[in-house]
Amino acid sequence: MIGVATCAAVPDLDEDGGLLLAALHEAGARARPVVWDDPAVDWAAFDAVLVRSTWDYPLRHAEFLRWARGCPRTVNPVDVLAWNTDKRYLDDLARAGVPTVPTVLVPPGTAWTAPDGDHVVKPTVSGSAADTGRFRDRGDPEAAALVARLHAQGRTAMVQPYLPGIEAEGETSVVFLGGVLSHAVRRAPLLTATGVRAAVGVADVLAELRAVPVTGAQRAVAEAALDAVPGGRDRLSYARVDLVPGPAGPVLLELEATDCFLFLSVAAEPAAVARMAAHVVTEVG
Repeated sequence: MIGVATCAAVPDLDEDGGLLLAALHEAGARARPVVWDDPAVDWAAFDAVLVRSTWDYPLRHAEFLRWARGCPRTVNPVDVLAWNTDKRYLDDLARAGVPTVPTVLVPPGTAWTAPDGDHVVKPTVSGSAADTGRFRDRGDPEAAALVARLHAQGRTAMVQPYLPGIEAEGETSVVFLGGVLSHAVRRAPLLTATGVRAAVGVADVLAELRAVPVTGAQRAVAEAALDAVPGGRDRLSYARVDLVPGPAGPVLLELEATDCFLFLSVAAEPAAVARMAAHVVTEVG
């Protein structure tokens, strides 16, 4: 039995859920959605846990990791989940030679100076653009207030330049299923205005996306990022690489291998979801 982990806000999984459960059943697995922090669940009853829609963990990161480590096994592996749920992994990818958006980390207790020009501030443990702000002026008091609020919560802030190419081209999400490039979507930019924004919902994202081909340059960056995942890319049943236009080509904004939305209904190849399910079943053994 595979437990497909979700959160209380979407107990029956997100919009990808039906396709995924059907593919798992077709691959010969019994699978059902389970809320990750439900105290009534006996996680030892599952052969493995597939983390999918656990979107409420950012403010309970340590609790989430304790839960994941207590599962019989997770898909993707728990050490990858621990690494991937803190965006300090961007430093690891940059050191591995992956083109990434330049990032400055600001841990609690650390003084910082806002950069010149358009920039973004967000926590290193976050999701759905929650607690994220875009600021144009170095002296914007909202930026300092956001960093102070994150520090008061014991969270590390990160500061990145807002790359102007995002306005024209948006963000490209490249999805890998069962270790193979499956499909990509183009998403409209989220931070179109300055100030701190609330979390964005899946419905908002789905309303403004379209399937796009993957360029050679995008594929090279995405695959370099996957190759830099701890233990190698072969351990991943699913991953999403978010790319934005940089001054000299595509750069990585985020690599998502935990509870990312996979846009399964956009997959051009129907066998892609089946390939992911088969990979999960093989990993479970």
